Amino acid sequence: MYNDALNELPIRQKNAHLSDDFVMRVGLPHSGGRLAAHAFNEDFKVMVSASAFWNRATRQFHMPKATDLSELDFALDSAGYTGILNFQRNGLQDGMACVFPWDYAAYMEFANLSGCSWYSQADLCVENQVARDREAIDYRIRATATLLEGMLQILYAWQNELSRSCNSTVVANLLRPPVPVLQGRNIGDYLFSLELLNSVWDRWNGWLDTPALIGVGSMCRRDLHDPEEGLYAIAEALGRNFPKGSRAHFFGVKNQALNEIPKMGFIASSDSMSYDFNSRVKAHKARAPNSMERRTKEMSEWMSAAMARVSASARLPSTFLCN
Repeated sequence: MYNDALNELPIRQKNAHLSDDFVMRVGLPHSGGRLAAHAFNEDFKVMVSASAFWNRATRQFHMPKATDLSELDFALDSAGYTGILNFQRNGLQDGMACVFPWDYAAYMEFANLSGCSWYSQADLCVENQVARDREAIDYRIRATATLLEGMLQILYAWQNELSRSCNSTVVANLLRPPVPVLQGRNIGDYLFSLELLNSVWDRWNGWLDTPALIGVGSMCRRDLHDPEEGLYAIAEALGRNFPKGSRAHFFGVKNQALNEIPKMGFIASSDSMSYDFNSRVKAHKARAPNSMERRTKEMSEWMSAAMARVSASARLPSTFLCN
C-alpha cells in the first residue's frame, strides 16, 4: 500500500497490472490513422513502437491530438529493432547507447505521459539480421541490462523530486517502472540475461516490487523447435527459472506458437505485426495495391486465427513445465 505522506517515495511498485487471461496484442506501425481506428472498432489490444511517435524533424516525441490509441489498451515497445537498423544504416546516434535517436529522459517522459498500459525498457535486440556474431550478441545482452539500470536511476531521481510536492500515490501514478526485457540467441543467453536483470532489479528491492511483467525479446521469425535456439526450448528454460510472481510478454511470436505458449502459465501475453507483412506479400503476388482495406481485412483475419489458437490451447494441457 502506498504511503500518502509528502517526501516519501512509493514502495513496492508494480510495473504492470495483468489479466489472468492470455492477452494477444496486434502491432500497429503508426500512432493513429485507419489501422488504429480499425483496432479500436474491433476492440483489439495493441502494441505500438516508440518510433511511431518520434518526429525526426523536431527530434521530439509527439502524441497526436486525435487518435484512437487514446481509447485503446496499448503497450509501448522501445523500438530496439528499429534503432539497431537505423544505427547500422546511419552510424552513431545522439541518444541512448548511441543507438537510439532519443535520450533516456525523452523516452521515459513520453512513455509515462502517453497513456500506455505498460512500456518496455530500452533494449538491444539480437536477431540474426542485426547481430551476426557472438561478440555482438554478448555486448547487446549486457548493454540491455545497463540500459535498464540507467532507466531505474532516472526514475528514482524523478520520483524523489516529485515526492517533495506530491504524495506517494500521485508519484506512483505519474512515474511508473518499465517492463524489463531479456535478450539472447540461445537458452544460455536468456538465462544469463535473466541473471543480469535480477541483479539490477534487486538493487532497487523495496522501492520496486518483483517485476509483474518481463519482456522476452528477439522472438520474431525464430524457429520453434530447435533444442537450443527454438522458442519452445527457451520458454521452457525460462519457465523453470522465472522470478516467483513474474510473468512474461513474448515479443513478436509466430502464429503457430499460440498453440502452446498460452498454456504456459508464466507467459501473460504476446504481440505480432505479421498481418501487415502478410498483406504486403499477398498484394505483391496479386499485383494489386496494398490498400488500407486489404490491411484491415488481414488484421481481422490474423487476429481471428490467433485467438482461435489461444482458445483451443486453453482447453489442452501443456507439455511444457512452467513456474
